[in-house]
Amino acid sequence: MDLRIQPPRRPSSTGVAGIVGVARMADKARSHEQGTLGDYLYGNDSGQDKALLEYLRISAEDFEKAAAEMDDPDLSRWVLERSGRSAEEVAAFNRELLGREPATERMKAMLKERVTKFAPDRADIRTAFQSQELDDWGNFREKDLTAGPPRSPYCRDVAGIVGLARMAEKARAWKCRKLGEYNYGDDAGLDPKVLGWLGLSQEEFAEAAYQNPNDVELGAWVLERTKKTPEEIAAFNRQIVQAGPVDDEQRAYLRDVVQKLDPSRTDITGWFKMTDLDDEQSFRVVDLRRRPPRSGYRTDVAGIVGLARMIDKGRAFNSGTLGAYVYGDDSGIDRRVLQFLGVTEQAFAEALKTCPTDADVADWAGRQGSKTPAEIAAFNDDMVRLGPTADRGWAYLKGIVSKLDPSKTETLKTWFEVMDLDDRVTFERLWAGE
Repeated sequence: MDLRIQPPRRPSSTGVAGIVGVARMADKARSHEQGTLGDYLYGNDSGQDKALLEYLRISAEDFEKAAAEMDDPDLSRWVLERSGRSAEEVAAFNRELLGREPATERMKAMLKERVTKFAPDRADIRTAFQSQELDDWGNFREKDLTAGPPRSPYCRDVAGIVGLARMAEKARAWKCRKLGEYNYGDDAGLDPKVLGWLGLSQEEFAEAAYQNPNDVELGAWVLERTKKTPEEIAAFNRQIVQAGPVDDEQRAYLRDVVQKLDPSRTDITGWFKMTDLDDEQSFRVVDLRRRPPRSGYRTDVAGIVGLARMIDKGRAFNSGTLGAYVYGDDSGIDRRVLQFLGVTEQAFAEALKTCPTDADVADWAGRQGSKTPAEIAAFNDDMVRLGPTADRGWAYLKGIVSKLDPSKTETLKTWFEVMDLDDRVTFERLWAGE
């Protein structure tokens, strides 16, 4: 979960282990592990989390590891087993926290400020949890689509349904009149299909998205309201992601749009991929939640393997659109490229802000320290051959490959081979609605 674009679940939520605060802390733990915590605090840095962890008798490190590895049902069982708290203890704990009012003058002042700013007509907001929930809602209820695009239509973060996360962000922008060039609801191409299938009006969905800026909570509202089963959702996803032109006029329109955006993208034959390309090109971002970076084998920037890929990841890092990828020192491949160039990850990321093209980046890199053709050739050869050197590394490589394509478990030997496979399979699954 990316807590730079949405709040964690409400502190009053009992969605994990039936204990207030645990679902919220799980969202923050997962975001902390992924590096997407935003302005929130997790674990011992948060007074609320610290007290909750002490009640649960679990360390911040152990909880984060468990939250990252488990879904909510498994995490619930783990928390209850580790804490050893009885149902009676949990019920008493929940009652006490749900009714707790701000304890310090600072907290009282914060509640007053939030009510004045976000809900001046509400006289019923008195508890610490209500104050926190009001702050979350006030800060994330709106979306400005003049500043950046909504999420990809392929994104299934809301109720597991493609198009819904994107539509939610457009709905929030529609509510606050910041849609920019986008359309929402009955005026949009995809939205009527999703709304019609769900049996929802554009007005009621917009209000729900506005009142529930957290993906999980909005997804729960959708599923409760529409009663769609996992099987129905899977079938809908597979069908809708394949949507494309159905007549010559639509085919000509799609072809003209792609030609204007990027003539090299001859692979685009459907509306979803066209939409992703339009979003990226319109806002000049590299969004690795929509597509993979260039292959590590590419040498079209300064003749150096890994550099074109690192440029894509660096640009995505700068725009907060890195997705599941890692950049710089967190990536073993990037780290070696940076060392070869003699620059830091911070310097490279900064350089990308003033180097709009690959050629500009190559010129900048050359000024940091020139490399001879022989040095580049030796580096490239070492990199493309790079693979595990110990049993633990081989086990890790095989574990990744077995999840992507078990038929290749014994044939892939290098990290570059695994990266290419991971890129291809991950996005093939995404584009298939899986």
